[in-house]
Amino acid sequence: MYPAKAEHIITDLLTNRLSPELTYHNLHHTKSVVNAANELARLEGITNSNDLFILLTAAWFHDCGYVNTYEKHEEESCRIAMELLPDAGYNQEQIHIICSLIMKTHVPQMPETILEKILCDADLDYLGKDDFVKEGANLYSEWKSRGRVQDESEFNRIQIGFLEKHRYWTSTAQRLREPVKSDHLRRLKEVCEL
Repeated sequence: MYPAKAEHIITDLLTNRLSPELTYHNLHHTKSVVNAANELARLEGITNSNDLFILLTAAWFHDCGYVNTYEKHEEESCRIAMELLPDAGYNQEQIHIICSLIMKTHVPQMPETILEKILCDADLDYLGKDDFVKEGANLYSEWKSRGRVQDESEFNRIQIGFLEKHRYWTSTAQRLREPVKSDHLRRLKEVCEL
């Protein structure tokens, strides 16, 4: 069971209402998170179709709040989910779980359930993938346009601190992503020492 209605709602919302300044937190990122959540769920043995449906819906909605606000976007994502999901056939219990999943993606992440752990790992999956540099450049561009960083050197120092504190929560992400993430951290430290 795939949340096709959630995909349609969010694709439409992000395509038509998201600021072009958001070069990282955009539809591409959302699709990447959905794909990572789906793969992690499979590898973590999530077989309950309702659990997967809820997880993937949360993945679609997790950053939609960026259409209205940059700060506290998780709360706004939940507000949008509560507004739009009933018309898509979701009941209040499903929406409650979806919103609790979305809220767990707030950094610093502190997931408790397996679905929360999967979504958190999916949200930051790129930290341990080969497209880390490309996605990092997108995030840098977004932050620079919003005045969150002055230059690339400052951004790299922030990234180093973030990578040092970050942890993956599922055994799958720990196994598949942690070694690559460690390489990225090492390379960033080398760059910053130049």
